[in-house]
Amino acid sequence: MKILVINAGSSSLKYQLIDMEEERVLAKGNCERIGIDGKITHTVESGEKISYEINFPTHTEAFQELVKLLTQGEQRVIGDIKEISAVGQRVVHGGEKFSKSVLITDDVLKAIEDLSDLAPLHNPAAVLAIKAAKQVFGDDVPQVAVFDTAFHHTMPEKAYMFGIPYEYYEKYHVRRYGFHGTSHRYVSNRLFEISDNVSRNGSRIITCHLGNGSSLCAIKNGICVDTSMGFTPLDGFIMGTRAGSLDASVVTYLAEKEGLNPHQMSDLLNKKSGLLGLSGISSDNRDVNRAADAGDPRAQLTVDMLSYQIKKFVGSYAAAMGGLDALVFTGGIGENDHHVRKRVCANMDFLGIRIDEIKNREAQRGVEGLISVPHSSVEVWVIPTNEELLIARDTEAIVKNA
Repeated sequence: MKILVINAGSSSLKYQLIDMEEERVLAKGNCERIGIDGKITHTVESGEKISYEINFPTHTEAFQELVKLLTQGEQRVIGDIKEISAVGQRVVHGGEKFSKSVLITDDVLKAIEDLSDLAPLHNPAAVLAIKAAKQVFGDDVPQVAVFDTAFHHTMPEKAYMFGIPYEYYEKYHVRRYGFHGTSHRYVSNRLFEISDNVSRNGSRIITCHLGNGSSLCAIKNGICVDTSMGFTPLDGFIMGTRAGSLDASVVTYLAEKEGLNPHQMSDLLNKKSGLLGLSGISSDNRDVNRAADAGDPRAQLTVDMLSYQIKKFVGSYAAAMGGLDALVFTGGIGENDHHVRKRVCANMDFLGIRIDEIKNREAQRGVEGLISVPHSSVEVWVIPTNEELLIARDTEAIVKNA
């Protein structure tokens, strides 16, 4: 079975075609600037890559072009569109309605659209992609929705409720939802496969998805019991451009002092804060690290704050779970920045976390491995995430059982 995995944005369409027999990525790419002008980048299994500009008025034209690349020309990887058995769609927000991946029906599509208030940048894009795929592939090719929020559905009320009047939860469903669930689920499942000492039952692990957007997840017995992102992906610790958790009065105070309306305040906290706002240099962790190494004091402060805040979450989640068996790093920063991992794990001997300096430095660029020392009572791993593969696996399982 060949599965086309789609991750849609409002003006982009990332894709992977995966042959599930050996879980091989036959081709992948990105349709960019949809509705503006258009560009597509397409890479096949051999590594050969092509890129060119093309007009994409809507997501439908983007789908048509990627299908053309998959089935025609020198870079084609399948002979006919009919070889694509199903489409797996990443959907950011499933609200309280979706606790697992589901086959997309008209009712499911409407529910995803109705949840757009909770994810105004992401869910409308997913709806566009689902409709466009249906136009291109027809009704005979099933589509499956895989929700970023679904993995966090197992959180208890004490973890997902906020300390505001209960009526706002009843009226508007204001609560902690969490995000990056597909990544947290993939790396935790992968840990259970490769660790000799940590199994699903009886385990207490923390997964750290660190990138431009970041979150931690506390996982007990294989299920999520808490996570750092909240009602939106703004919550938690500092990220590329997001402020993370802060005193809510800071929002009202700054809004009054600067004369900012709610939209402007949201823009400040989501797009102008975090690494960018603190350092004044960049939202890219690599740029901030280079500036810190060169002696820039604000960059150094930013670096220190990031690792300090992550460390606090690790400690609090270990306390909430009554101990810790494994700590997993993933995401662009988690997989590649050994400095961040070292700072987070420093002085954590009291918790049983001790890492091997050499193994830690060597774990980057897609390397999977154990980086803790043999006598560390907490295993520390670097596990590259693969959300597309998990989406494809869910899609295959649902379609076969439909």
